[in-house]
Amino acid sequence: MNWGQKYLMCPPDHFSVSYSINPWMEPGGEVDRHLAADQWLTLRSAIEDAGGSVEIIEQHPDLPDMVFTANLGIIANRILVPSRMYHRERMAEPDQAAAWATAAGLEVRRTSEGFFEGMGDALPFRAGLVAGHGQRSDQTAWSALTSATGWPITTIRLPDPRFYHIDLVFCPLDDRRALIAPLGLEAQGLKTLTSIVPEPIELTDDETLSFAANSIVVGTTIIMPACSPGLRRTLEGLGFDVVVVDVGEFEKAGGAVRCLTLPLDSNLGIALEQSA
Repeated sequence: MNWGQKYLMCPPDHFSVSYSINPWMEPGGEVDRHLAADQWLTLRSAIEDAGGSVEIIEQHPDLPDMVFTANLGIIANRILVPSRMYHRERMAEPDQAAAWATAAGLEVRRTSEGFFEGMGDALPFRAGLVAGHGQRSDQTAWSALTSATGWPITTIRLPDPRFYHIDLVFCPLDDRRALIAPLGLEAQGLKTLTSIVPEPIELTDDETLSFAANSIVVGTTIIMPACSPGLRRTLEGLGFDVVVVDVGEFEKAGGAVRCLTLPLDSNLGIALEQSA
């Protein structure tokens, strides 16, 4: 892929499961913060060992889900479009991202319609984005983003609350291949994805429930929270090196490898134009 070498991550200094905004979260459930820190560091090391790089945004003490940097916004062409979070508990996170981006020399552009939750719900594929709607992001937001940027966006309805972001059912591997999870899709959504991905790799239900789609690709390495023997054989047969990183503490909040990483090096086909 022409992206996926550089990521933004947030150390889990204040990570907890203190509220419930998806079916995976059980408020008051015990989180081992030391283990979470070890898992986070292992993920960071896996990215760097694969030839990628990581930049850091510090976690605000009052924002436990800020560790899931994928949701902070969409970064492409060195421009951040901050998210418009659906749940009150996360609404302050995009301002943290905007402050970081400004300090890092990125341009910040905002939209003002609908809800969308960053690159957890919009992943680059070829020249555009594949975006989810129906759970935490909506069509209004994606239409507004297209109007503001010119970026082509293919939207997929997500009917199942367990798979509330596109990164739980779709994982681009390169310009021809992607992991796709039928369990989290309607028939039309599956048809749309298989029509735009020349060589789709469909996940089993068990693979989907183990967060296998919530993976990232760094060069020829795919870093995954879990991988079945059959899926490993398929991926290795395609020339990928499979690295499994346990992120079980973060799965208690409904997120895994992709959720913990925000790509910084995406370049979409049409750059943002100046807002009126």
